[in-house]
Amino acid sequence: MRPIDEYFLKHAEPIKSCLQFMRDHILGFNEHITEVWHYGMPFYYYKDKRLCYLWVHKKLQQPYLGIVDGKLIEHSELLLEKRARMKILLINPLEIDIATVDEILRLAISLFA
Repeated sequence: MRPIDEYFLKHAEPIKSCLQFMRDHILGFNEHITEVWHYGMPFYYYKDKRLCYLWVHKKLQQPYLGIVDGKLIEHSELLLEKRARMKILLINPLEIDIATVDEILRLAISLFA
C-alpha cells in the first residue's frame, strides 16, 4: 500500500471519513489538481504548483486544510497561528462546511492567475 493511502486509513473515525471525503472533494474540485505524497503528508498541486494539504491539528485533534500561500488570502475562517506562509482551515469532521472549503479553494487557485 502506498504511504499516502496508509495516511488516510490510519486515523480513527470520524477523522478518517472526513479526510477521505476532503481528499475526494479536492481532487474533484478542479481537473488540474493532482495529489502527491510530499513532506510526509498528502499534498495537492494545481498545475504543478503547491496548492494545499490535509493534516490533523496536533493540539486540537481536528482535521484541517492547509493553504500553501494562505498569508495572501483574507478569509475570516483561515487561521495563521505561528506559521509564516500558510494558513489553515479547521474542519469539523461531523459537519463539513463545503461552501467555505470551496470558497477558500477558489481563492487559493486565483493566486495562480
